[in-house]
Amino acid sequence: MPKTKLRIATVQFAESFDPWHNARIICRYLSAARKRRADIVHFHEGCLSGYLARHGAPKPGKVDWTAVRQATEAVCDQARRLGLWVALGSSHPLTTPHKPTNCLYLIGPDGTIRDRYDKRFCTQADLKVYTPGDRFVTCKIKGATCALLICFDLRFPELYRRLKALGAQVILQSFHNGYMDGPGIHEHIIRQTVQAQAGINAFWISANNSTGRYSRWPSVFVTPDGRITASLHRHVAGMMVNTVEVGKKFYDPSATFRAAAIRGALHTGRCVRDPRLTEKRFL
Repeated sequence: MPKTKLRIATVQFAESFDPWHNARIICRYLSAARKRRADIVHFHEGCLSGYLARHGAPKPGKVDWTAVRQATEAVCDQARRLGLWVALGSSHPLTTPHKPTNCLYLIGPDGTIRDRYDKRFCTQADLKVYTPGDRFVTCKIKGATCALLICFDLRFPELYRRLKALGAQVILQSFHNGYMDGPGIHEHIIRQTVQAQAGINAFWISANNSTGRYSRWPSVFVTPDGRITASLHRHVAGMMVNTVEVGKKFYDPSATFRAAAIRGALHTGRCVRDPRLTEKRFL
């Protein structure tokens, strides 16, 4: 199989609740990513609008949605000028009386919003201000099938299994574990769970986080064998560019049985006996 190469710029910074301030930072990172030959630029959860479930956030009814829309359009214009794909964390207003969604806009290199992923699994705090989403978003970029996820989705392995069955190869997952009150459990479980999801499902994963203090972990890039191969520094705004090579071989001991397990064969005996449940046929 020929290798498909996709260059992903993973960005982290300390966002505010001023969408224009955030958009200026985002546009600077887009320019930097173009210079480093990135194909897609991945930003963290709520990076444009601000994360509305954190302490000090404005109520959804107090958000300047006109400014959010105009700032989003400015980012789209920059993406068009530079010919970049963008996964942009924000909030999307819904028709009153519904709460907004916590979203990732997928912006194409022509500057149009190609799709929008709404966080499917919201925390209890999220549910006070956000409406959950109900569908997956995948797209082909340079031959690689990419999927979008947000933060708390990490806790639900069913999402990753479904995305694997849909043919996803690369996960762009945006988080917000910033502006916290100090150290906590996220420091011990988030990156480790990202690694596990990558290794269990043979995904490439770009996972980024806000650097707003206190940030509980820095952004990471994980290969399909579950290794963190690149990381940014906690509390320091920055960008890393990593290359996905679809078709490159990695240690993946469950590959032979994965598709069968997804389809309900929960022991290797059945996987071996039933040739219809092979990885080649279903994934």
